Amino acid sequence: MKHFFYTGGPLIMGTITVILIVMIAWAIFHFLPVLINKETDLKKSLSRLKYIKTIGTFGMVSGFLGQLIGLYQVFDFLEKYGDLSQSLIGGGLKVSLIPSIYGILIFLLSLLFWMVFDYHVVKKLE
Repeated sequence: MKHFFYTGGPLIMGTITVILIVMIAWAIFHFLPVLINKETDLKKSLSRLKYIKTIGTFGMVSGFLGQLIGLYQVFDFLEKYGDLSQSLIGGGLKVSLIPSIYGILIFLLSLLFWMVFDYHVVKKLE
């Protein structure tokens, strides 16, 4: 896993990881009071929990931005050096996909968190 982090580019992968940490912290901070019955305004909690999806979407978009930066680097390298082997180009394209995959996984995790937390809050509202 550490290999993918460095291969995908430490700056963009670090940024996406910070987004993941913020998403998890937001989810815990706003769901824990509901779980231990300290939250009195469940509708307000329900609206706050929707931000989990937004943060996850931001992680996914950041991953796509990382992919575009990687593709730009591949094409820039191709422009400078002209004829390159297909394996070298394919390797560059493969590396450019790593941030996108990481961002999509974070988005899917945020959807999973949101669905579970939303279910529990709606259940308490009934």
